[in-house]
Amino acid sequence: MGLLDSFGALVSSIIASFILLMFAVLSYFVTVFIVDMGAGLAGYSPSGDFIALSAAVLATGAIVAGSTPMSSLSGISE
Repeated sequence: MGLLDSFGALVSSIIASFILLMFAVLSYFVTVFIVDMGAGLAGYSPSGDFIALSAAVLATGAIVAGSTPMSSLSGISE
């Protein structure tokens, strides 16, 4: 049964990676919308490449910050 358990862990890891990728793409699209609306509210009309760049930086920062363990910042040791 060890081989089947290993195969199950591999399949679940692949599925989890696919779901994480889909959420990252969704997060990027939402961030593009927010940056575009925010620029419009501020009276700016930046070109599409600057909107895409700023959305990519913000989405990447959010994804990295969400995956980083924050227990080291809280001062609580487990």
